[in-house]
Amino acid sequence: MADLVLALATSHSPVLGSAVEDFALHGERDKANPGLLDKEGRPCAYVDLLAAADPTIADALEPDVIVRRVEACQQGIAKLAGMLEQAAPDVLIIVGDDQQEQFLEDNMPAMLVYWGDTIENDVLPLPADAPSYWRRARSQFHEEHARRTYPVDALHGLHLIEGLVDRGFDISHSRVLPRPSGEGHAFGFVHRRLMGDQPIPIIPVVLNTYFPPNQPTPERCSDLGRAIAQTVAGWEDGARVAIIASGGLSHFTIDEDLDRGIMTAIRDRDGDALRAIPRRKLNSGNSEIRNWITVAAAAQSLTPAWQHYEPCYRTPAGTGCGIGFAIWN
Repeated sequence: MADLVLALATSHSPVLGSAVEDFALHGERDKANPGLLDKEGRPCAYVDLLAAADPTIADALEPDVIVRRVEACQQGIAKLAGMLEQAAPDVLIIVGDDQQEQFLEDNMPAMLVYWGDTIENDVLPLPADAPSYWRRARSQFHEEHARRTYPVDALHGLHLIEGLVDRGFDISHSRVLPRPSGEGHAFGFVHRRLMGDQPIPIIPVVLNTYFPPNQPTPERCSDLGRAIAQTVAGWEDGARVAIIASGGLSHFTIDEDLDRGIMTAIRDRDGDALRAIPRRKLNSGNSEIRNWITVAAAAQSLTPAWQHYEPCYRTPAGTGCGIGFAIWN
């Protein structure tokens, strides 16, 4: 019988590779972003967010606050990497989203399991006019043009697909990535930031968190997590399995109430609260919270052991990224 030994959740924002002095540059990009949404998921302009923002957000832009938050985020990444190394699972299930990196409008699966023998991670060159802070952020954790091949646990991936089908999920599958650009950033972040020189074989579970009309509901994500745990428990080979959510929390307009509510629900093992998150709240970058809902449901047999949250603001209008980390063991 297989054993789920560890569950993790992590944000994967570019902020996690950015120097303190670059936060203001990210903020300038926010000010020009035509796709901003308010906390209720309604399109709005930056000036509208600024007019409605809590004026105390400006205090969070003080250099000493940003320094503390950057340091805390780096410590969070290190803690998760250490826990993953210590647990040394045989396979890591990564629940992440694809932002039109591999799956486009010609085929946008709501839920997909990849089970090729390997998966490529290809760092594509940035555009010639890319701002310098983009380059600095990326150089924090990998080399330009570095292409790597990582192992996939194809056999357990097949077993996961079969188990999910048995439990009522019409799951999509892929053994070959449709685009030559390699795995999406949700999966690359785990490889590049949380694994060492001997990567753990993975099973990528890809959710369409971003793109209507077939985004899984919070309830369906929770059901998926439970079905993943049930399927893993039925494997008869004694595998030691870990699972991780990659993405979130709220961005690009930070919603501290939403983020802190999620962290509280995880701490209190309140699956009903996670299932009840309004869909209008799961928009834009917030949509990646679906990955957390899935993993929290899969981790019901484990104990919430540690979590940390940093609202990393970068403008007085409240734009930025809610950075979260969680561990169950």
